[in-house]
Amino acid sequence: MGNPLTMKLGHGSKLTSDDRQRLDALIETSSRIEAYQDLIREHDPPGHVRLILEGFVCRYKILENGRRSIIAYLVPGDICDLHVAILRRMDHAMCTLTPCKVVFISPETIEDLTTNYPRIARALWWATLVDAATLREWLVNLGQRPSDQRLGHLFCELLMRLQTVELADENSYHLPLTQEALADTLGISTVHVNRVLQQLREDGLVVFRDHRLIIPNVKQLKEFAGFDGNYLHLDGG
Repeated sequence: MGNPLTMKLGHGSKLTSDDRQRLDALIETSSRIEAYQDLIREHDPPGHVRLILEGFVCRYKILENGRRSIIAYLVPGDICDLHVAILRRMDHAMCTLTPCKVVFISPETIEDLTTNYPRIARALWWATLVDAATLREWLVNLGQRPSDQRLGHLFCELLMRLQTVELADENSYHLPLTQEALADTLGISTVHVNRVLQQLREDGLVVFRDHRLIIPNVKQLKEFAGFDGNYLHLDGG
């Protein structure tokens, strides 16, 4: 597998060979982190920026009743909070959902990338804007769609995002998320998630095989979920 950061940022800017070499140097040193470990907790000082090279990470908040609300997924190629060093403390937490490979990037390195590499700087701003657009789409999804469409929408989004970093083929990808994680994402119970998954299977919209999600007819699932991938802005830099 190539550099997922370069694969992703190439959609936000036309990177030069020098840009790609700089991004390759960025991932030479990384850390292996086991599943279900906090990368950072709410109220912690932000410190380093985190780049996901392998695995799934989530952003989450814990409510007063102890319930977890997952507010974003981070997949390979995603940078967590590019300008977080501006803040004094975190307003949410981030946790690994699978074993992960993570690069910890200093604020000084981010400063170098944005000051001395204009195409990389443009691509990083693009990535930040896409994060904001994705959050808006999640708000619409949670507020306006029924649970079966919410889940179908999430499956379509992950397909496109993983295709960007060559971790999905035209209609399938490895999906390591538990029903508990899906429940915390959709704002429903695990029992309800189980029912929704069964219905999606019965309707022929999804198939699960060896921890892999298969979408027999991608166009059909997109139409069912009301999915329009425009908000991911993958039409080139």
